[in-house]
Amino acid sequence: MRPGPASAGRPGEHPAPAIAASSLAAYSLLAAPLMMTALPLNILLPDFHAARGVLSLQVIGLILLATRLVDAVADPLLGSWVDAQKSRGAYLWPILLAAPVLAAAFFLVFHPPSLSGGGEAAWLFVTLAAAYLGYSLAIIAYQAWGAELAHTDAGRARITGAREGAGLIGVLIGGSLPQLAGYGTTAAVLVALLASALALLAWRAPRPPLARPLPPGNPYLAFTVPLAFSNARWLLGIFAVNALAPSITATVFLFFVADRLGLPDLAPAFLAAYFLAGAASMPLWTKLARRYSLQALWLAGMVAAVAAFVWAALLPAGAAAAFAAICLLSGLAFGADLALPPALLARVIDANGHGGQREGAYFGLWNFVNKLVLAVAGALALTMLQALGYTRGAQDAAALDALAFTYAAVPCALKLIAAGCLLAAWRRHRF
Repeated sequence: MRPGPASAGRPGEHPAPAIAASSLAAYSLLAAPLMMTALPLNILLPDFHAARGVLSLQVIGLILLATRLVDAVADPLLGSWVDAQKSRGAYLWPILLAAPVLAAAFFLVFHPPSLSGGGEAAWLFVTLAAAYLGYSLAIIAYQAWGAELAHTDAGRARITGAREGAGLIGVLIGGSLPQLAGYGTTAAVLVALLASALALLAWRAPRPPLARPLPPGNPYLAFTVPLAFSNARWLLGIFAVNALAPSITATVFLFFVADRLGLPDLAPAFLAAYFLAGAASMPLWTKLARRYSLQALWLAGMVAAVAAFVWAALLPAGAAAAFAAICLLSGLAFGADLALPPALLARVIDANGHGGQREGAYFGLWNFVNKLVLAVAGALALTMLQALGYTRGAQDAAALDALAFTYAAVPCALKLIAAGCLLAAWRRHRF
């Protein structure tokens, strides 16, 4: 890596005094309750509803697919709406509107009344769609807010690192609390954390500058504006390829731990090690961003992730210590994927002259791409496993090799492709 002018800013950037730590905490802590909903809504929900015995796994899967499609398609429109609201006031209003919707829908998803099959399917679709849309509106406005708080790469990385680190703590809480205390307690904790974080956000969080007037035209088609700029297209493309890797790993993780390693009871501990390492790495990536360019750091994170993770394909059954080490090391590298790409997107927004005007459109499109990648990764990974001869619970050598190949080798190959694209973009000054 070579040092970059991150701390001094780039042409067109307007360095400002660093945000106080207390103000940064007031902004970043909202990520914890927002991300607390991620594992319950995306990972734990199918098992919860299947255990009730009313809906089949196939119906639950179709509902998940339908609600995710609704959510993904809505993201660009929500982003444009956020920009329209910002032009009249601030980002706080959309977040205050979305948070109660998310909290209420989260409770209702896991507390369905006694209904017939059709009634329960409708209940699950409506409540889950509401939870997804509440989360999406809140996170888009929240990310757009953060993008306006700094105009140097070091400042951007500091803000995204603090936010994503808090979000990983929320993921751990959301993943463990339902199994320890039940979904009722989890919903109560979510409400308490949301209320506390929103109060801090309104009271102490730094405010972005007043919005610039939006150009004439239909504001709800503004999500197409970023696509007219090559730097945004390059960044979105690299982000999509890179995001495929952890999405495939997440889809296959439980199968790999249960069947290849034979350690299903340790799956929560492995996940905790991974996410804790990611959270712990945020100060490191933030500090490095003061000396090195964001592209160099992200590239280093990709290479480090491959170097740490590729060995998982060779692990034998029972290799708990070795896999724990892989989780810790790859979690440290994963921090780069969380902290650096949103900071690069904030830079692109400023470079395109859209600061204070189009942040919602950019982050709406960003979240759409992320969710589309998640859907593609799930279908790709499961289709590949089936084509290679693996079925859940299989123990023959060929099936387990196919599982290891899909879990570790394919994501590492995708990471290397993304790293190559990033290197080309960096050398050609694409963003």
